[in-house]
Amino acid sequence: MLLNSHTYYSLNYGVLDTEEQLRIAQEYGYDCYALTDINNTSACLDFIRLAPKYNIRPVVGIDFRNGVEQKFIGIAQSNQGFEALNAYLSQHLHEKKEFPDLAPELPEVHFIYPYPQYKGHKLSDKEWIGVSPKYLSRLTFSKWQKYQNRMVAFPSGTFIKKQHFTAHKLLRAIDLNILISRLEEHDQASTYDVFPRLSQLKERYKDYPQLLYNCQKILNESEISFVFKDPFHHENKRFLNSNAQEDRKQLLQLIDDGLNYRYGQNIPPEVPIRVGKELDIITQKGFIGYFLMNWKIVDYARHKDYYYVGRGSGANSLIAYLLRITDVDPIELDLYFERFMNIYRQNPPDFDIDFSWKDRDDVTEFIFKEFPKSALVGTYNTYKRRAVLRELGKVFGLPKHEQDILKKENGNYTNLDQASQKVLSYAKLIHEFPSHLSIHASGILIPEKSIYHFGGTFLPPKNFPTTQFSMIEAEDVGLFKFDILSQRGLGKIKDSLELIKQNQPNNPPKNIRNINAFKKDPKVNSLLKNGKAIGCFYVESPAMRMLLSKLSVDTYLGLVAASSIIRPGVAKSGMMREYILRHHGLPAAKELPPKMLEIMPETYGIMVYQEDVIKVAHIFAGLSLAESDELRRGMSGKYRSREEFLKVQERFFSNCKKKAYPIKTTEEIWKQIESFAGYAFSKGHSASYAVESYQCLYLKAYYPLEYMVATINNSGGFYRSETYIHEARMLGANIHAPCINKSSALSIIEGKDIYLGLHYIKGIESQTLQWIQEEKAKNGPFQSFEDFSDRINVGLEQTALLIRANVFRFSGVHKRELLWKAHYSISKEKKKNLNLKMFSTLRKDVKVPELEYDENEESYDQMELLGFPLCNPFDLVKEKSYKKYLAKDFKDLLHQTIEIRGYLVSIKKTATTKGDRMNFGTFLDEEGHFFDTTHFPISAKQFPFRGIGIYQVKGKVVEEFGFYSLEVCAMEKLAYDTESNYV
Repeated sequence: MLLNSHTYYSLNYGVLDTEEQLRIAQEYGYDCYALTDINNTSACLDFIRLAPKYNIRPVVGIDFRNGVEQKFIGIAQSNQGFEALNAYLSQHLHEKKEFPDLAPELPEVHFIYPYPQYKGHKLSDKEWIGVSPKYLSRLTFSKWQKYQNRMVAFPSGTFIKKQHFTAHKLLRAIDLNILISRLEEHDQASTYDVFPRLSQLKERYKDYPQLLYNCQKILNESEISFVFKDPFHHENKRFLNSNAQEDRKQLLQLIDDGLNYRYGQNIPPEVPIRVGKELDIITQKGFIGYFLMNWKIVDYARHKDYYYVGRGSGANSLIAYLLRITDVDPIELDLYFERFMNIYRQNPPDFDIDFSWKDRDDVTEFIFKEFPKSALVGTYNTYKRRAVLRELGKVFGLPKHEQDILKKENGNYTNLDQASQKVLSYAKLIHEFPSHLSIHASGILIPEKSIYHFGGTFLPPKNFPTTQFSMIEAEDVGLFKFDILSQRGLGKIKDSLELIKQNQPNNPPKNIRNINAFKKDPKVNSLLKNGKAIGCFYVESPAMRMLLSKLSVDTYLGLVAASSIIRPGVAKSGMMREYILRHHGLPAAKELPPKMLEIMPETYGIMVYQEDVIKVAHIFAGLSLAESDELRRGMSGKYRSREEFLKVQERFFSNCKKKAYPIKTTEEIWKQIESFAGYAFSKGHSASYAVESYQCLYLKAYYPLEYMVATINNSGGFYRSETYIHEARMLGANIHAPCINKSSALSIIEGKDIYLGLHYIKGIESQTLQWIQEEKAKNGPFQSFEDFSDRINVGLEQTALLIRANVFRFSGVHKRELLWKAHYSISKEKKKNLNLKMFSTLRKDVKVPELEYDENEESYDQMELLGFPLCNPFDLVKEKSYKKYLAKDFKDLLHQTIEIRGYLVSIKKTATTKGDRMNFGTFLDEEGHFFDTTHFPISAKQFPFRGIGIYQVKGKVVEEFGFYSLEVCAMEKLAYDTESNYV
């Protein structure tokens, strides 16, 4: 008989999670009640899914409020009513409109006005007055007494205990950004809003049986249902065309076209068999339309000349390869389609398609135009520990230094005052509560029905409707997402091709999608084997360079394996080292059951890919394929707490026991599964990454300077921009500081000369860059500093930055002299005035005194303004004399302790199994070559890194599988000459 209840998806108001509320409701005697979160439907699908577990018939609705002021509540009588409520809610949220006093007329919806809000209008047969326990005493004397037949019992189920009410008030204070002491009654819930036991509810309203009767009547008339977790049911748009026959006809034609494109006249005999098998499963599962919609998206991208990568388990599909959704050939890699889709699999298939960060928004806009019912997938931002401590500290009025102390406490209440103790106590309760809705990184839903059939939407800054539920609830109900991601690596490829066209018009590159040619190219594979892949997607990090060197990877298949081995879980379980040992034919450190080698011969019996988890669970532990996939998905973390996953875990151990495996063996295999499955890639995903890596390696091998400029202009990758600029120099480029005439906002290349972009100048504004570009495009390059000043005025501050960056060096006038002139002749006020030229005759002649110049001044200005010097940084070190060693000397110095100077490139912080902090460093030596260092806990603590610069590093040269590095025992950052000038 409860028509109004809230979970913590009544954001910054409610305090109960969905399942906790259901458990309480069952304990309190309910077999049916309504969930009505405030302006939100995030909990509805989960509530409907979980309710039968607690023998409760679910009813859902929405509590419509302006702030905390309750206007009315809508109860859905059916799925149609739920859809109407969601559409109404979404319209107001999108347009940021307040809810009116009167509810709209919606089909299949009961509306309830809280007693104080009812103004006396004539009620329809679907409208009611809700009387909470707080107002029962007023009924006898109320002028609305005669309308008891239109009244309902209307308590609110928001809290269970006093602690919940306090937490609610704290959330309200956080939401309003005020001290808890300033929170007023009208900004919070009533103390009456305690979730009542059914017996208490009946006792309170025993003198008003009509109100209870009406309440039960509404609940009896309300019924809502969805199909959950049915492998043969989905709610996505079914057909690209008007019906199944047309879709199948189009798919068959596209498959024929794809066979010709991929294989020409040399179609391997296994291909038609594989196509037939995949087509049967796709048809049975009703996913022909899904494949065609993905084809439609990538076909649009190709016509727009957008580069993309289809990755994830979708790369296991030969039909996806033929439709050019992915460039991974599953026949070549022996990828089994069942990892992507099988008739037993309960979760939906999932294509991940990466586009350039510059192109993704346009692709998304195309999807919304082509499929108007689309919506972005939402997600829930939750209160993390540090955030909730900060927010609670603020509402309790704690000064910042006390908030900082609390962040370091782990439940230690010793010597804390009462306010601080409360902050820690309620932080535990509020931790992981949803704080606000956000957008999934890539997911788009394309449903057959209106998105409002499933829930409400909100409108984030991207201006695309976004669901109030997450991908987990979407999948539960049969909605699977299209993953449209962005990455800068694809921007590099596209920009490289444009730069090659401009800089080497007579030397065009091969078709960038001709991966097979790149796989066999010795020049490309040499970069891979020798770790010369700086700037190349996914293979440039220090850890990846190290692994590729240790494995001597010089093939596509080797890179596919390495792409998954490098993931955190494999390393954590110790199996990365085990793989390397077995790859080199060395004695294994760990004994594995012979069955593991039978299951995974190509990876030496070691789980490397997500598919391996399924293989081991199915063949080794005897789980069904469906259970095995549930286990694989559960390891991702999103499902780990789900009851389904825990049952599979129990089954794994019980099956192994039945097979008489020693418990230690079972535990070791489980430990390996658990340690890496959440991080591992599917083999198809690794193969997709390897495809993009080979495209990048080809461009770097044959067009290194254009590729490095494209890398720089797409914000680099793993390293700072400085590293890619250095790499370009090592590849033969002449690097020039930004130039007002040569540079645009981005860097440009002319032959072997690279002029850095004006955007590198710290403090330069985008508006300034735009004005400069527009003026150069309209009236040509600037002839002198005075010409610049005549034609455009960006203000003294911006002009001074340009001068200090030496962008006017073409004029032959030293920048100190130009600074002097600028301070005399340029207004501090910034304004755009492209007609300044006509007033140039009014210029005041400035006499500049004789100035002194420091030879290192340019380098220090570059450090301040660009973030790095363009000279060799080793030339700036104060202490010049020392015994010089280089990275290339390591082979001859094995096991010796040496000192070497290095320019710090990157640091990786990690921890030992005991939890002690340690570091890995990457440096450049004086000739510009990389060397790597290991800093064990004692060394890391005694000799910490102190920012970018030159270090004198002392350590022992070590080698493992042909990879040389330095185990550091001491380290000192060296001072620059005249360091006082360095900011």
